[in-house]
Amino acid sequence: MASNTSDAAKTGESVLLLGATGAVGRHVLRELLASNHWTRVVEAGRRVTAEDVLQGVVGKEKLVQKTIDFEKLDVSGLKDEKADVVVIVLGTSKAAAGSAENFIKIDREYVINAAKAAKLDTDQRLLYLSSTGASSSSFFLYPKSKGLTEQGLDALGYKDFIVFRPGLLDNAERDKPRMVETIFSTINGWMPSSISNVSAIPVGCPSSYPFLAHLIDLFNQVTELAKSIVKAAQVGSKSLPAVAGAVTESPKGLPPYHIIFNKGALDLAKTT
Repeated sequence: MASNTSDAAKTGESVLLLGATGAVGRHVLRELLASNHWTRVVEAGRRVTAEDVLQGVVGKEKLVQKTIDFEKLDVSGLKDEKADVVVIVLGTSKAAAGSAENFIKIDREYVINAAKAAKLDTDQRLLYLSSTGASSSSFFLYPKSKGLTEQGLDALGYKDFIVFRPGLLDNAERDKPRMVETIFSTINGWMPSSISNVSAIPVGCPSSYPFLAHLIDLFNQVTELAKSIVKAAQVGSKSLPAVAGAVTESPKGLPPYHIIFNKGALDLAKTT
């Protein structure tokens, strides 16, 4: 059974994960637990991973589960966990939230406030799962919220801040499937394996199927995305391999932060 204590591990790094029960978060949790790098993994959220789901999971003995109320983060005790790294894969959609107002509260306010509640005056690292097209100046609710969330997190002043902007998630096991992902995942499933495999597309995109190559580049397997998030969490922005293709964003009046896009996430997942 997962531990409910908060005793710090003697060696290695500790990580706080928010959003562990989501489509990507459940895979990130498994990757963190399986990695020898992490000696303590704290899962915090409105609900935590059920005991039956953890049966047979490698490394579950180092898991600490913490139920929190996002409306009362001042008493959440997130700062007390003293996490070396904070990973946030928490998010929702307008449809799931029920309204634009609730979407903004969950997707932006909860995320920024939780990161603020967990922040220490140390060389703490923060990773956030955003989305392709995120932009604070977008006319559309979803990408605008993601862009504003990135900037809000950046303003908190973490020593190292890495953002992932993946494409459409393939094989995302959501409680409420998203139509666009379902449609494109179906199309991807119809393609021959030699084409639907992103790694089979040569660099430079051959003229024989450029459209398919660009279409495939929109996808990211949730398992591969989870691997790349955990690898980035472990090494930090300064030690990211070149294949990650990290780009530095420098918002006006805010510290620079680092963005890993879809292809970079896929390639990072393949590194050892």
